[in-house]
Amino acid sequence: MDLFNVISVDKAKELIDVNFKLGPKSEYVNLMDSLERIIYNDIISEINVPHFKRSTVDGYAVNSRDIAGASESIPAIMDYKGEVLMGKEPSTNINFPGECVYVPTGGMLPDGADSVVMVEYSEKMDSNTVLINKPNAHGENVVEIGEDISKGECIIKKGRKIRAYELGVMSSLGMMQVQVCKRPKIAVISTGDEIVDPKEEPKMGEVRDINSYVMQAFAIEDGCEPINYGVIKDDFELLKDTVNKAIDEADIVLISGGSSVGKKDATIDVINSLGQPGVLVHGIAIKPGKPTIIGKISDKIVFGLPGHPLSAAIVYKVMVKYCIDKLKGFTEEIFPTVCNFSMNYHSAKGREEYLPVTLTWNENEIIASPVLSKSGIISGFSKAYGFIKIDKNLEGIRQGERVLVYRF
Repeated sequence: MDLFNVISVDKAKELIDVNFKLGPKSEYVNLMDSLERIIYNDIISEINVPHFKRSTVDGYAVNSRDIAGASESIPAIMDYKGEVLMGKEPSTNINFPGECVYVPTGGMLPDGADSVVMVEYSEKMDSNTVLINKPNAHGENVVEIGEDISKGECIIKKGRKIRAYELGVMSSLGMMQVQVCKRPKIAVISTGDEIVDPKEEPKMGEVRDINSYVMQAFAIEDGCEPINYGVIKDDFELLKDTVNKAIDEADIVLISGGSSVGKKDATIDVINSLGQPGVLVHGIAIKPGKPTIIGKISDKIVFGLPGHPLSAAIVYKVMVKYCIDKLKGFTEEIFPTVCNFSMNYHSAKGREEYLPVTLTWNENEIIASPVLSKSGIISGFSKAYGFIKIDKNLEGIRQGERVLVYRF
């Protein structure tokens, strides 16, 4: 029985970078279908937004020089030339000193105007005369041409996830088709004689399939397309055929279970039987998740995940998502929550530990408390808000120590 040849998390990621060319492929989708997708290339504006000078208030468009020094005691007397209608070009311009034109919020400024006086600072005396009792600066209450978006400006950088805000920006440019990164396809295979479908009633010694559903849900959350191959019994040929099919159909293959050193844990033999170099890693210095496998078949990456759900979840978040983000062309900005730890906690040196925690609010501070559970307990990660990363060189965390909590 071979034991693990354990390597660090960083070393495992280096091996992935060396052995795999993980980069995004692109496709075009309709604007509304681009929500939550990743931009493939920088988006450069071909137009100015707005493409005309626009008022930000209801008021009178003027030349600011004509109302310099205006006050309530000595208002500027202006000649009223008409009104700009919303969505229309002005039918009149300011051609002579002392003229003004009424403009609604969002309306286009007439030629000759450089600012807009809010209607609150004016008084219309009759159909031809307006009094203005406040001076304006040049450009006041006006959005200039290209002030929002200028022609040639990079408005959305590649690798950005499209939110409603980015979608709105693209709609302002008239972009109805968007080039985005393709969704990676993630094959999910659950193995083990003891695993049964959740629809079945498990017999003594059997458990319902958990990992397939957790991994599929993670893949969907991360913008991927999961492909579920069901539960595969501990049969070498059956698992080999399933993995071989998954290699052809998916970008990443996840095999849940069979990564330990038991007699029936066949994942390593299957990976090695399907081509060189086969297994690259068996054992990562991570807790939980030590018996993780990383293999290479036909230039595709294959992960052998631990059978325990919490271990599999941690390995997915730390290792699998690292690869998915590369396939998506996405680098996520993560801002952890700063908390105080609730107790003294011992951690064995030598392994990078990911400790599930709950959060509570105590007066003016957030308290992080560990979710303590035995290996194989499935409810731990459903109770947790997130996790704390404990460096492999640390022996634990002291009560009251500041920690960073990352969301599950």
